[in-house]
Amino acid sequence: MKNRDSMNSDSSRDTRSEYDVIIIGSGLGGLTCGNMLAKAGHSVLLLEQHSKLGGLATWFKRKGGHIFDISLHGFPVGMIKTCRKYWSPEIASMIVQLREIRLDNPQFSITTTYDSDDLKRIMQEHFNISRETIDDFVSTIKGMTFYDDPTMTIRELFEKFFPGRHDAIRMIMEPIAYANGSTLDDPAIAYGIVFSGFLNKGVYTFQGGTDKIIGMMRAELVKNGVDIRTEWLAEKIRIKDKRILGVVGNGKTIKCKAVVSNGNLLSTIHKLVGDGNFSQSFLEEAKKVRLNNSSCQVYIGIRKGEAIDYIGDVIFTSEAETFDSAELRSKNTTSRSFSIYYPQSRPGSDMCSVVASTSANYEDWAFLSEDEYRAAKENLVQRTLNALEKYVPKIRDKVDHLEAATPRTFQRYTLHLNGASFGTKFEGLKVSMGLPKQIPGLFHTGSAGIIMSGWLGAASYGVIAANGVDRFLSTGAGNV
Repeated sequence: MKNRDSMNSDSSRDTRSEYDVIIIGSGLGGLTCGNMLAKAGHSVLLLEQHSKLGGLATWFKRKGGHIFDISLHGFPVGMIKTCRKYWSPEIASMIVQLREIRLDNPQFSITTTYDSDDLKRIMQEHFNISRETIDDFVSTIKGMTFYDDPTMTIRELFEKFFPGRHDAIRMIMEPIAYANGSTLDDPAIAYGIVFSGFLNKGVYTFQGGTDKIIGMMRAELVKNGVDIRTEWLAEKIRIKDKRILGVVGNGKTIKCKAVVSNGNLLSTIHKLVGDGNFSQSFLEEAKKVRLNNSSCQVYIGIRKGEAIDYIGDVIFTSEAETFDSAELRSKNTTSRSFSIYYPQSRPGSDMCSVVASTSANYEDWAFLSEDEYRAAKENLVQRTLNALEKYVPKIRDKVDHLEAATPRTFQRYTLHLNGASFGTKFEGLKVSMGLPKQIPGLFHTGSAGIIMSGWLGAASYGVIAANGVDRFLSTGAGNV
């Protein structure tokens, strides 16, 4: 029997007729926003079209005891403060630092903690960059804010500080490209804001796995009074005379004063709301918003009783001669990351797994026939195993589960346009933040503008959205 406390509750029979705010989507932005608003005393309904909360912060289980994390690769230390302040000390206490990040390519092979001190040391000792240049670069990116001039590109930033040094640029760019889809032609401030977060103290993760953390977050939401409904697809946001009326879904309309969409920005504008509710100038700006790239992943389950010697926590590996954004996203890329999950990743477990991730273009996968699609996925799996063989000899002898995900998989799971893993490019953030000016009470959160990508970025945008909704509701603007 399904009920309100079930992770799979999709019953609409016992929902209220009206809430202060309805949140559509349960990515980290939506979850954080909902938790803050509930703690502030607002009635919150959280709708999720999938059976599990978390969006891309999710996991799945397979026979043989395997649990695979989709996006739990690493995030900045700032996630500790965010979780402690907006979730709970218990959740914050689950965050631990990764020991080693490896970068291995034709230009260099380096192991690092990827924090400020170690990166400065490597840039100086390995790449022979002067300490003055390094300090000037770090000072520049740490001083960047969203309100800075976005016209300087990442390429121009690097040329200013490291002209012609493609090796050093690869060291500080490639991991960020994997983390949020950045290219050298994206705004420098988008790179600087994200990279400076890692510079503080390195790379961190949740111990216990995504299932543990999302479970703890869900318990916190329920404790604070959030009404959670999974397997509930929001179909339309009802609006009249620029005022939010409610949300339509599962054959029912539920009234509310404010709506927060944690879905894809463009889907929110054109599908959930509808173009007729926006000014022409706003729609023109929305037309300029580019989707970020998608991803492919290969999930590698190590047979129970087998082990992997410690080879690092995350490995960025490539056979490309230099960093190349187009090569990184190409269908037959040799550039990928390996996230290694040892037994201590889930205390009490004796299992190991590896998740390989590559950037991808939706168009390379979207129009394949079923036979072509199956063959392409198998090719992806085998090329991935070949690459992993360098770090884990005879890996095929240790494996008893292999599975691949493509942009088509991500689109089906998240309903994101083109399976976009990181939302939109930089221009999307301005449009996302501009929604309440078009329709009072309408807000957006989640991956937008590169800056708000990843675990910390998405949660931080949830905080921003919650503050906006709270101001809106507290002024009584949502009342008739």
